[in-house]
Amino acid sequence: MTETPMVQIRDAHFPSRTPVDAYGNGGFRFAGMSHQGSILCVPSGVYGWEPKTYADLSLAAFEKVLEEFSDIEVLLIGTGVDLRPIPAELKAAFREVGIISDSMSTGAAIRTFNVMLAEERAVATALLAVDYER
Repeated sequence: MTETPMVQIRDAHFPSRTPVDAYGNGGFRFAGMSHQGSILCVPSGVYGWEPKTYADLSLAAFEKVLEEFSDIEVLLIGTGVDLRPIPAELKAAFREVGIISDSMSTGAAIRTFNVMLAEERAVATALLAVDYER
């Protein structure tokens, strides 16, 4: 009798830059895959991201962005259904390392990210999941 290998639970990570194909129902589709919850797209790939709401945005949530700052010129933050401003503490931390940051609705952030990615710009995005279908 052969043993079945144990299932490994890992942090969600897709190790490449890729456009976001769709969003809604609390998740995203990219690279032929889907992910439930928020995502962070940085030069090293796409990661499952802890924040669920605008209130969850903190400096700790952007640790990966700050680690990869030298490869990021612009950071787009998708704040959900509605546009919300980037908290001053975060904006200052990004500016300090030379990252231009901008917030917009999640849908607008995805569209802008995809265009900038196609132009081979040094762009990253942090996207809060939304529940409606798109």
